[in-house]
Amino acid sequence: MDLSQARWRKSSMSGDDGGMCVEVAANLPGVVAVRDSTDPGGPVLTFPPEAWTRFLRAMKSGQTT
Repeated sequence: MDLSQARWRKSSMSGDDGGMCVEVAANLPGVVAVRDSTDPGGPVLTFPPEAWTRFLRAMKSGQTT
């Protein structure tokens, strides 16, 4: 997958202490990409936008399953 046009943004829930930082690129057609901001050259997870939206809703509502 070509991620050269990805515009990464750091999650608002990520801290500034250098640990557990997540970046998301939602500007790619048909996919949301997620990576560890402390390892920008590392692996990237990709999700269909609908699945990412469901995940965010579940996290915001406190669902764990």
